Amino acid sequence: MKGENVILEVRNLSKFFRMGRHSVLKAVHDVSFSVRKGETLGLVGESGCGKTTCGRTSIGLYEKTSGSTLFNGKEIAQMKGKERKDLTKRVQMVFQDPYTSLDPKMKVHRLIAEGIRIHNIAANRNEEQEIVLDMLQKVGLHPSYAYRNIKEFSGGQRQRIGIARALAVQPEFLLCDEPISALDVSIQAQIMNLLMELQEKMGLTYLFIAHDLAVVKHFCDRIAVMYLGKIVEMGGSEEVYGHPLHPYTKALMSAVPIPDPDLEMGRKKILLSGESSSHMGEDRCRFADRCPYVSNQCRNEGPKMKEVAPGHWVACHQI
Repeated sequence: MKGENVILEVRNLSKFFRMGRHSVLKAVHDVSFSVRKGETLGLVGESGCGKTTCGRTSIGLYEKTSGSTLFNGKEIAQMKGKERKDLTKRVQMVFQDPYTSLDPKMKVHRLIAEGIRIHNIAANRNEEQEIVLDMLQKVGLHPSYAYRNIKEFSGGQRQRIGIARALAVQPEFLLCDEPISALDVSIQAQIMNLLMELQEKMGLTYLFIAHDLAVVKHFCDRIAVMYLGKIVEMGGSEEVYGHPLHPYTKALMSAVPIPDPDLEMGRKKILLSGESSSHMGEDRCRFADRCPYVSNQCRNEGPKMKEVAPGHWVACHQI
């Protein structure tokens, strides 16, 4: 996807970690995707598949091994000084666990005001105060909470504070790294609704990481499915949910509960056998050891992403 509406473009991105003297973990390998301004791209897959590493490397938090990541057409790795500082203002992150990502001893005001001061957003302390209180109201918290310590709040309230902190510097783009997975189920929908409201009001763009496809079904415009460091399928949310093509995507979709008990009982569940492959080379499909449709070609040749319908991409020899 190319064009003036693309805010983040990732091309052939790889991130490897050295494990001891002779071993390398290919956490992310040859991944490409783009995110349009104002949309939400969901990056989904099992825990440990490389989603978080991919997201953080895409916005420059981790140094890439190879490939390129462009924000508004500029290579992130080449940004220095003022340009790099400006990137940290325009790109913010909402973390998975609000208990570990926020200092429990800090007061809410100080936490939210840090970014405002770093980026010189407020002309004076009075304006800073106004921004902090406005951010609290935007995320559904009473302004009086600004003078309380983080440790006094519940998980859902802390995540709202974390979102307020990210938005206080007026970003364009948010990396949301499983922002509801650590929260009680009763709170998850509230945070998702809040993120959607804020996106509409503030024109935000999201890269949303999740392991639960039920969570992103009605939230994301497009979905990229990741398996062992590779994107195996990508397309519009309705297309991927309605017509999943990759065997791994089909298995994930079959695990998403259906509210109608009759439909739930009647549908076919796809159960994957075996374990995630330790074969991470390019001479085979990484899903081969668990795939019910595996062929000799899958074991001897890595599949390439191909467009099977407008905007719908899949990496599978059987399609």
